Amino acid sequence: DGEASRRLGSEFHLTEQHVDPRELDMVNASLYLRRPLLLTGKPGVGKSALAYRIARELRLGRVLRWPITTHTTLTSGLYGYDAIGRVQAAATSQQRADDNAEEPPIGDFIRLGPLGTAFLPRKLPRVLLIDELDKSEADLPNNLLSIFEDGEFLIDELARIRHWSPEVSVHTADPNGTATVAGGRVRCYAFPIVIMTSNGEREFPPAFLRRALQLEIKDPNVEQLAAMVANHLLDTEGEHRDRLVREFVEKSRAENGLPADRLLDAVFLATSGAYKPDGVAWPRLIDALWRRLTTGR
Repeated sequence: DGEASRRLGSEFHLTEQHVDPRELDMVNASLYLRRPLLLTGKPGVGKSALAYRIARELRLGRVLRWPITTHTTLTSGLYGYDAIGRVQAAATSQQRADDNAEEPPIGDFIRLGPLGTAFLPRKLPRVLLIDELDKSEADLPNNLLSIFEDGEFLIDELARIRHWSPEVSVHTADPNGTATVAGGRVRCYAFPIVIMTSNGEREFPPAFLRRALQLEIKDPNVEQLAAMVANHLLDTEGEHRDRLVREFVEKSRAENGLPADRLLDAVFLATSGAYKPDGVAWPRLIDALWRRLTTGR
């Protein structure tokens, strides 16, 4: 769907010197142990990007992204059932036909969420990104433990009718995607690769932390920043890249850390032709872009 290219760059490539060995070890451990990987670190250091890198490196297809808010529940991530929509569709069908009109299929009104879609039985695992889990209500992390342990969940509305409708086609979180659910139960064949991110805004329960592997993403170094810029092809000749990378690193140290995507913003503006890197307007623009992310400045 183009999301990986947008986040990683259309010419994404990494060499051994650009990959943190700790990161590689923890990703492999997560794959072998079938455990979710909890990523912490400052905003903008590339926590979410790791999910897209894994999916592209292992050719696992589209990343299933589940953004978390204070209103997110476990059920909303698993599936949604539009009961009102089904009733309205049935009423409309009867009005257009007669009293013997068939009721619309229940599967037309069930859509699996990103979490539910990730646990569909497929030969290869899907990559599930649970983004900003620290924004959730207190119960959600512990509620996730059961599905992480069992690798399956029940769709109650389909389980009730399993005797006369043993298989039902439902919608998924993929664009125009559908899947067949047997007996109302979704059970994974290959455990999904679960990447969870946190900006450190809250503490997680001990039981949840015991079930997950943890990795802190460090600020990218100069070489990694230069590779990131090159991946986005924003400055193929290197005219502005090296200078801006050095200036960004110095500014980031002075500001106690800046999001790496602000560097990409600066390189894009420098190479777009809209702004000229002169001695007047350009420093003023860079100063506005490269400010510490607080409301007090």
